[in-house]
Order: sequence, then structure tokens, then C-alpha cells
Amino acid sequence: MTTAEMTVFESMESNVRGYCRDWPTLFDTASGAWLRDSQGRDYLDFFAGAGALNYGHNNPVLKAALIDYIARDGITHGLDMSTAAKRDLLQAIDRVLLTPRGLDYKVQFPGPTGANAVEAALKLARKVTGRTTVLNFTNAFHGMTLGALAVTGNAAKRAGAGVPLSHVNSMPFDGYLDDADELSWMERALDDGSSGVDKPAAVIVETVQGEGGVNVARPQWLRRLAELCSARDILLIVDDVQMGCGRTGPFFSFEVAGITPDIVTLSKSIGGYGLPMALVLMRPELDQWTPGEHNGTFRGNNPAFVTATAALEHFWSDGTLAESTAAKGDRIQRSFTELVDEYPGLSTRGRGLVQGLVFEEASEAGKVCHIAFEQGLLVETSGADDEVVKLLPPLTITDDELDHGLGVLTRSVAAVRGGH
Repeated sequence: MTTAEMTVFESMESNVRGYCRDWPTLFDTASGAWLRDSQGRDYLDFFAGAGALNYGHNNPVLKAALIDYIARDGITHGLDMSTAAKRDLLQAIDRVLLTPRGLDYKVQFPGPTGANAVEAALKLARKVTGRTTVLNFTNAFHGMTLGALAVTGNAAKRAGAGVPLSHVNSMPFDGYLDDADELSWMERALDDGSSGVDKPAAVIVETVQGEGGVNVARPQWLRRLAELCSARDILLIVDDVQMGCGRTGPFFSFEVAGITPDIVTLSKSIGGYGLPMALVLMRPELDQWTPGEHNGTFRGNNPAFVTATAALEHFWSDGTLAESTAAKGDRIQRSFTELVDEYPGLSTRGRGLVQGLVFEEASEAGKVCHIAFEQGLLVETSGADDEVVKLLPPLTITDDELDHGLGVLTRSVAAVRGGH
């Protein structure tokens, strides 16, 4: 990007902007797993809109559905009015997602972001139970609004609230205490009247903590957590905003554990095309909202309903995408294992197409991402100290594209370790 092209961003846009500082170029077009900047340089995308572009940029199937809808003057903004686009989406959710999995959920359309969905879920849990406390987990990330920040672990993000974040208690996530039994502590705290932990309305959990460093909860840990909550009349909320929509393989990330959460939050790729949309799924008996009790102007993004329906019907009518995602995850794991074997101080963790390369020397992760960008690869860091190189490529990426990106990443690691 030239100095002249940078001027408008530097002079007019808030200092809060972040990703553009790590990837200082002017992006112009995008297709599939690739972006192109204004100078005609291509970048392979291992970021996918932080998980909002699971089906890639400008997916042709979704684009065609969107163009057709707009061309016929379909409703674009509808608040919570009944529209044909919403009807089609609700029918697709039932037909493609819920019925085949034996799930019985009502669907709520909150505002269009993941944080909106989390806020709605927390409010609903407190309303239904009459209790105020929510349990969250170490290294959790649930959004940047006050309720979502309260159940987020990162101290720097929490500090941005500017006010006390209350009515929460943090518990150790799976693996946080190394060889200790994290859920035994949680169980003891809940059952001991002198622990100082009030009986909560809900527990909110990510099955894989993406922003927290690609921390993967074991299926048996998730099952035990679900049993612990059920036995104590505590609602279990699974935040599937980033890990849902097939990121870990199956559509819902909790499917691997065989559990049925009381409430599920979805956003990011649920809109299919990168259009803003969010959902809250809840057991029918929990739907105790009164009309208009939780609302928002942009909870009726009908173009996103259209692309979401097309995505469900095209990608989730069979198990092809889930199988492909698992195979590509294995492909990344093999590449990462070679790096771990070659370079001391590295480890790897992940599931499906969310994979993390962990650096004992945290600063090396950022250096790897910087070199990768210079070589035409977009990849970000995560974790408490930005010690993890986190891969979130589109689920539709080809094997050749994946191998190309892994090659760039391998060379970037070598450059950092070799001092080049």
C-alpha cells in the first residue's frame, strides 16, 4: 500500500483498528481462499474472516442465491416480521440441522453478531432460572459487549469495559491445571456452601477456545460437564460462534461429545456469505421471552437468511464437508508434527480446520505471521500471550491450496528459527 493510500485510514479511522496493522495492504477483491490487493498481489487466506467465511470468499453458489434475491426486490430489512426468506431458513434449519440430529430447539434471531447472541443467551438463562451468576472458563472469549466481556477471561479485553464485570465466576478449562481434575474443583465449589460460589443460572463454554489459544476440550470432559450441569439444574450454554458451522468437522462442535446443550449461540459463518447474522437455539421450554423483551433493529437481515439457507442446503445435506474438514485437519496436523519434531519448543493442538502451532517463546508466533504475510499468507496469532499461530482456512480450501499455505508457514518458521 502506498503512503497516499494509507492517508485516509490514518487520518480518519479510529486507532482501535487492528488487523490492518498486521496486514498493511489495500485489499480489493476476493474469491475462494484468496484475496487480491490493489496492486494485484494475491494472498492465501488462513484467517477466513475470523471464522466468518467458512465457505470462502464470494462462494459462487451463495453469490448466485444472493444476486437472484436482490434482483427480484426481496425484503432486505425486516426486523422480526415474517418474511419468505426467514420462513425458508427456519425450514432448512429444521430439515437439515435439527431433525437429522434429533435436536429440538426454538430459534431466536438476536442482533447480527456473536456478542448479541451471547448477551441474549445470558439474559434468557437468568430470566428462566431467576439466578444471576454465570460460570465461565479460563481463557474464554465470548465477545466485547459488557455481558460477553464478563464471561471472557482475557484481562486486557476485560479492562476495556471500564466498569466492574460482575455476577460471574471463572472455572479452570480442560487442561488448564495440567494433570489435575478441573471439573472436580468445579463440582466441589458448587456443592460446598462455604466455597463462595453461588448456584449459577448457567455455565457458558466453548468446546474449542479459538481466541484463547486453540484449547480443545476433550469429549469426555464435555460430557462430564453436561452431566454436572444437568444434575444441579444449571443451564449449559455452548458458544458455537466461531467453532460451529463445521469448523471442527460436524456442523455443531459439541456433536463429537454427544451432548445436547440447553442453549447454543451461533454467528460468524451461519450467514454463509459473510453477511451479519446470529442465532440463539434453545430448548422449547426455555423460550420464556415476552414479545419484544429482547430485540434489535438488525435482527432481520434477510439477505443473510437467503445465503444461510443456500449454505445449509448445499453443504450440509450430507456428510461430505464434515469428512473433508476432518481430512484437511489431519493434513495440517501432519505438517505441524514435522515442525514440532524439527524445532524444540513447539507443540500443536486443534480439531478439524482450527489448528494451532504453539511457541514456547511467545514472540516467535508473531514473527512467523509477519514473515508469512510478506510471502502472501494471512494467518493470525491467538492465546493469552499471542503464543499460538492459529489456522482458520475456509472449509472449502483445496488440498493444493492448503499445501501451498503450509509450505509458506513452514518456511516462515524456518526463517524465524534461523534468524533470517
